[in-house]
Parts: sequence; structure tokens; C-alpha cells
Amino acid sequence: MVIRWRSWPRCNPRSLDCVRARRLIDCIVVAACLAACGTDEPVQPTPKPPSTFPALDVTTVMADLDHPWDVVAAPDGTVLTGERSGRFVVRRPGGEPTAVAADLDDLFANSETGLMAIALATDFAQSRKVFTCQGFRDSQTTDIRVIAWTVDPAWSQLTRTGTVLTGLPVSNGRHGGCRILPMPDGTLFVATGDSARPTIPQDLGSLGGKVLHFDAGTGRPAAGNPFPDSPVYTLGHRNVQGLALRPGTDQIYSVEQGSSRDDEVNLLRSGGNYGWKPDRNPNRYDESVPMTDPERVPGAIAAVWSSGSSTIATASASFITGPSWAPWDGALAIGVLKGTHVRLLRLSDDGTTVVDEVAPAELDGRFGRIRTVAAQPDGSLLVTTDNGDNDVVLRVTPRASG
Repeated sequence: MVIRWRSWPRCNPRSLDCVRARRLIDCIVVAACLAACGTDEPVQPTPKPPSTFPALDVTTVMADLDHPWDVVAAPDGTVLTGERSGRFVVRRPGGEPTAVAADLDDLFANSETGLMAIALATDFAQSRKVFTCQGFRDSQTTDIRVIAWTVDPAWSQLTRTGTVLTGLPVSNGRHGGCRILPMPDGTLFVATGDSARPTIPQDLGSLGGKVLHFDAGTGRPAAGNPFPDSPVYTLGHRNVQGLALRPGTDQIYSVEQGSSRDDEVNLLRSGGNYGWKPDRNPNRYDESVPMTDPERVPGAIAAVWSSGSSTIATASASFITGPSWAPWDGALAIGVLKGTHVRLLRLSDDGTTVVDEVAPAELDGRFGRIRTVAAQPDGSLLVTTDNGDNDVVLRVTPRASG
């Protein structure tokens, strides 16, 4: 659902009619957000940081955005984001935010689907290549696709260079979540949603409810994939919206939104099944089943972390790095929609358990719904909000002590 507040007619903010109209719109937005997150149960209290946690400075990089889904930063410091309804926006160092021209005429934007993930190729400094994951529609097909682009040195034009992968399922737009993780070997990991259809998460013939691994140039399955001639790397997922590689390791984590309970962080294993099987009746999407269901999915892999009895709507993942975060250097940052905060998880060395978790006060409930967190090499964290009312891109930086 896309609501552009600035598209509503202007009115006198002190008039009774205007106040009533805005209250009505507030109710509609809240109801839509709760429906998208899967439950209206109370959110559990966030874990408060200890006194040793570093203070954070939060600055606005871009404002007046409409549902910015992802955000990336180029080596020269340029920040690029994209609005779900179909617009790229860039801010170059020292400049003001400007729109980037791009052909998005075939964009399918509805419900939770539209212009979603953005990722820079690992060789971006040489190739200027950008990848996106987005809804697609023409006269014959509606699906979700991974698209390759190049951007000019002035950041004024994104030019399509090819479609890398097609056929990611979508119905009305629900559970279209898609995240891209480029790898140094030229492959991409891409996380997908199950399009809210009951048999798809366990169907190896479908690309929905999976984490995929394939060559970024050809779209062919990556060498060593667990299933013959298939890009599927893991299966049994509901709506994966985050992917992150733990620095200095080969540990890849997915962040997944739960149904009535149990948002999950999963440590991915090649060929692993993460147990989502909402097809007790194959004609009905049964969200009452467990997120990880070992009774119906033998060998289902348990989550490293789950939200428990009520969901918070986890939406992204990125590992923060740098001594200024100590002792949380290397923690997994998670953007949280319904819970309106950023959550940090400190993981065990083997990556299978959570040692500690906090929600920094500077980002807890102060900016509304948090969609994406993207850690930067300088130790800062870029954050996008997803409220539909003057959304922003933020930069979060640990404050130097002393």
C-alpha cells in the first residue's frame, strides 16, 4: 500500500474538517501497517542498552521521501535510495538530494511489492554496476525480477543493462520481500518472499520462499549449489527481507518476518530447510502453523533468534563494524517495522546463539517504522524509515568517548 501524504488536497490545519480528515488517514495508515505486519498483538518491550553502550549521533541525509526501501553508499560517499512506488534519489557529498532518471515503466508496485532492494556490485568502482529487485508487469507477465543497471559518473542516469533473473512469484504484492547480497566472486544471494501462497515455500520448482544463489552475469545457478540446475540455496522461508554476511567469516544470515509470532534470524546452511509449511490445506494459506515446523518438515533448522510470542516485523540486517561500537563491534543490526526501532544482536563465535541484544534509545520509537539498516566501512549505519509521511534516510554514528 502506497500513500503519498503530499498528494492529498491541502487544507487549513486548524479547521475541524482538516483535523478529522488527517485523523481518518492516520487510522487507515495504522490499520494498513498492522495488516502488513501480520498481527496487531502488543509488541514486547525492547531490550535497553547498558550504560557502557556508546551514545549515538543521528543526522538526516535525505528527507521528504515516500517509502524508501533500500539504501546504499558508493565509495565516493554518494548515497542512493529508491522509493517503492518507483523513483531513485541520490545525494552526492556536499550536495542536495536529486532524482536519478531511470526507466521504470514496467514497475509493478502494489501492497508490499515495488522497487525494493538495491545493491552495488562488489566491483562498483570499476563497473558502475547496480542491482535492483523489483516488481515487473507487462501485458503477459507479472513477477519479481533482479535487474542490472549502470550509473553514469554524474549520478544523473541509471541505464538498464539486462535482466539477471525472472520468475520470482508475486500475486497481489503481499510477501514480495526481496534482498540482494553481492559476493566478491561475482555471484548474488537473493532472498525472496512466498507471495502468501501455501505450497510455494516447500516447492523446489518455485523461487518463492527461498534464498537463491546465482551468477550475477548470467543468472545461472552458482557452482556448488545444493540442488541440481537450480538457483535455490535454502528453502522453507516465509518472507525474507534481510541478508547479511558476517565479516571475517562465511556465515550468511537471513532475517525473516513471522506470522502471528516468531520473526526469525536464521544462519543459512546450503540446502537447509527452515520449516515454513503453511499448506495443511493446500488451497488455503494457513498462518497458524509454526514458523519452524519440525513435525511436518523433518530436519527443519531452528532459528538463531526469534521474537517470541509477538512479532516486531524484522525487515533488514547488516553487521556493524568499528572500534567506536565497542563492545558491540561486529553485532548484527536489524531494522524493525512494527517495533519501530533498530535491534542489535551480539552473536556467539560459531554464530548459532545470541549472547546479548539491545535497542539503542536514539532509534527506539523516535523515527517510526525502520525498514533498512546498512552498515558502512567508516563505522556509521545508514537507516531508512517506512512511514509514508515524509520518510527519511538517516546516518547513525557512535559518538567518540571523552
